[in-house]
Amino acid sequence: MQLGDKIKQLRLKMNLTQEELAVRCDLSKGFISQLERDKVSPSITTLVDILECLGSNLKDFFNRSENEKIVFGKDDIFEREDNSHGHIIEWLIPNAQKNEMEPILLKLAPGGRSEIYPPSVGEVFGYVLQGTVMLYLGKKPYKVKRGESFYYKPGEAHFVENTAKVWASILWVSSPPCF
Repeated sequence: MQLGDKIKQLRLKMNLTQEELAVRCDLSKGFISQLERDKVSPSITTLVDILECLGSNLKDFFNRSENEKIVFGKDDIFEREDNSHGHIIEWLIPNAQKNEMEPILLKLAPGGRSEIYPPSVGEVFGYVLQGTVMLYLGKKPYKVKRGESFYYKPGEAHFVENTAKVWASILWVSSPPCF
């Protein structure tokens, strides 16, 4: 994707006409038109001004990958088994630590538990796919069964434990990433 096309896509996403963008940036509509058709190149200062008017910046504008992967499959999953705690973590999205949220699949053996996570800023969501688990927020336990979900802001130490005799699995999403 060319520079002009990327600017045009941002402009359209913001529901702006070429004229509206030109007015906001103190440029001519003709310049915006030529820029979007890659007939002219802006100076860095002008590009920064345009991107600011479009709610972006140089870093985000140039870091966006036009080939960004959207759908992930079994080959993308990274798995780590922790025998000392009796759990398996499957990272469902490669390099999710760089994103704002991190989805994992947490599988707990009978008697297994997650690590104990310290209080932190952010949010945690979980959906029990299989089995029943005990969620501990501080010292307060919550029983969460298959088909139920939980959501909390981790202001206290927290972990999950499988007290049943069968495996449990949880779709777990944390923001920011913590695994």
